[in-house]
Amino acid sequence: MTTTSDLPNYPFDKPAPLDPPTEWAELRDTCPVARVRMPSGDEVSLISRYQDVRDVLTDGRFTRDLNEPGAARLADTEDGGIFSRPSAPDVNISDGDGHRRWRRLLSGSFTMKKMAQWRPTIQSIADELVDDMIAKGSPADLMADFGLPLPVAVICALLGAPSEDKDKFAEWSRISLTLTRYTQAEVNRARREFAEYVSALVVEKRANPGDDLLSELTLISDAEDGRLSHGELVATGMGLLLAGHETTSNMIGKMTGILLGAREHYEAVIADPELIPGTIEEVLRMDTNGGIGIPRYITEDIEVGGCPVGKGTTLMMLMAAANRDEARFAEPDTFDPNRANGTQHLTFGAGPHFCVGQPLARVELQVALGTMTTRLPNLQLRDGADALPMRKGSFGGGFENVWVTW
Repeated sequence: MTTTSDLPNYPFDKPAPLDPPTEWAELRDTCPVARVRMPSGDEVSLISRYQDVRDVLTDGRFTRDLNEPGAARLADTEDGGIFSRPSAPDVNISDGDGHRRWRRLLSGSFTMKKMAQWRPTIQSIADELVDDMIAKGSPADLMADFGLPLPVAVICALLGAPSEDKDKFAEWSRISLTLTRYTQAEVNRARREFAEYVSALVVEKRANPGDDLLSELTLISDAEDGRLSHGELVATGMGLLLAGHETTSNMIGKMTGILLGAREHYEAVIADPELIPGTIEEVLRMDTNGGIGIPRYITEDIEVGGCPVGKGTTLMMLMAAANRDEARFAEPDTFDPNRANGTQHLTFGAGPHFCVGQPLARVELQVALGTMTTRLPNLQLRDGADALPMRKGSFGGGFENVWVTW
């Protein structure tokens, strides 16, 4: 009988910063439900085939909150990581009726049409950041000078939060997403400070609403047809500030690594800017540094890929591996910005928890790539793709820095 100590450790090691772990293809071919050991020491089962991942993500019976009896702890902190914590102190809007109501209130504010209206603002911020980067001179850490400040400035403008607090958001986000990097005491401190900050911001927006999303949600919450409590508004603000900059800033760095690591893809966009949307989708699909995946706690006996999965199992949806499933994508390891089904990747999830902010992320990534290829046509990785330093010990993956020259 295989014990937890005999299981392979997860996340898997990678042969190179931009390459997928060899285990991904092996598991898709041979083992649709693979048992692995998390940094906490607890066991989860990895799901790596496209259809299996999509089927579980779209099944509303199962929760991503790991507070159920027997659910796996993922991180090595005492609380088990971000999926074992409520959305904010004493609040949980992650599942069930509360989650559906929350999404209904937010979804109207995150349509592609509304996010497109932010494109001129995003472009202005991007141009200013590149101006500053060029003025300082080559080389530069693109993450520090562009990848992080762009989404932070955008989400601060969207929510009406002071942009000068961007370093606080970055620190709170890094600590919140720890897998092995921070202690429980550091998590508790960051979580408390983050909640207190957003709580004060909600109070301010309720008293003096402005032309921003948080003010809009505060006003909506006071209407008879849908009421969000103060705690729910705090959870919303925390979630948007964290997800609204951490994942996108990470993705700008990874996009730069992917496109400059095989520079013909970057040059193709320079030659034909119409390739930008398709290039973004292919970068999202082919990303190998997207973190550990998304968990689901199974509340009844089911089958996944023909394999029995018992009630009480914690499944890990490995979307990045599913995005390279040849059963869904022809020649999945080939970069093709004209891929016919390129938008059908699972990077933003699927089903009830499909990323509500994906329209904003797509606009930001398109603006970022368009600005880089227009303003920095000679951009190159200073040290080459194999020297990109992977961010380890975090749920979110990515690179610590991306040094470039031009």
